[in-house]
Amino acid sequence: MSKELKEAATNVRENAYAPYSEFKVGAALRGASGAIYVGCNVENVAYPEGTCAEAGAIAAMVAAGETEFTEAYVVAGSPTPVTPCGGCRQKLAEFGRPESPVVMATTGGVEQSTTVGDLLPGVFNQSHMST
Repeated sequence: MSKELKEAATNVRENAYAPYSEFKVGAALRGASGAIYVGCNVENVAYPEGTCAEAGAIAAMVAAGETEFTEAYVVAGSPTPVTPCGGCRQKLAEFGRPESPVVMATTGGVEQSTTVGDLLPGVFNQSHMST
C-alpha cells in the first residue's frame, strides 16, 4: 500500500462531519488510472441519512469518470482497525476486483490488510441479474 494513499485518507479524515458520533473516518481509493480519490464520513441529524467515507470516495471516483479502483485505504480513530460497513463492502465489490487490496487502519498506526473478496464472500453481483 502506498504512503500516498495512506496520507490522502488520513488528511481527508480531518474534514469529516461527525458532530453526533465524533467518529471521523477517511477513505482513499486509487483508480485504475492511478489517480487518488478521497471521501470522509458526513453525518446528518437523521442518522440513517449520513454518508460513509468509502461511499464518498467511490462517488468522487465515479464523478471523475472512473469506475474501477485498484486499492483502498480506510482510517478511523479507533483502538483497532474498523472494517467497512456491509453497504460499503457491497459498494467496494461493485468497483473493485476480488483481489483488490483494502487496508483498514487506526490513527495510531495499526493496520489490517485484506481484499475486497475477503471482505464480502458470496458477493451479490451482476451475474445474479442475468436471466
